[in-house]
Amino acid sequence: MIGLGIWQLQRMRQKEALLATYTVAEGKPPIGWLSIPTHEPLPLFRFATGNCLGVTGFRTAAGQNRQGEPGYLVIADCRTGAEGPGMAVELGWSKNPDAGRDYQGGLVSGMIAPDRQNRMRLVAASPGPGLAASAPPSPDTIPNNHFSYAIQWFLFAGIAAVIYSLALRGRWRKQAAANG
Repeated sequence: MIGLGIWQLQRMRQKEALLATYTVAEGKPPIGWLSIPTHEPLPLFRFATGNCLGVTGFRTAAGQNRQGEPGYLVIADCRTGAEGPGMAVELGWSKNPDAGRDYQGGLVSGMIAPDRQNRMRLVAASPGPGLAASAPPSPDTIPNNHFSYAIQWFLFAGIAAVIYSLALRGRWRKQAAANG
């Protein structure tokens, strides 16, 4: 358990470095949507432009608009051609999960954000038809809770040591009582 606590402290430093690269990425020049799947690190929080040749499906996720109201993020999964893996486009925000379904595709510009399904998605700078602008992605929304996990592992190790000590103490008392 102590080893897991130390590992969490190492992960905390790695995550801090990753978040720093994401913060720097916000100021870098725009790129085109990647036509070949990329390996780590992903170009998250970079401004990019991609071409949605056609929508293959829609999905929603919980999210907020620019004013912080909760609602649905409308995401279109797009074809980008035979050359790549496709593209997920966050079209915007709505209180209605069925809004924005008349989007047909086209050029989209915005910021690359993490996506649970496709690893990354393009958050459109301008909302799609019938939608409001969703909250812009920010590295500040990515948690770095490895320090609290490390504390938990160290506490678990301490509790286990106390329990083990009490068990040994009880065993020694029984042996002492049996020996007279």
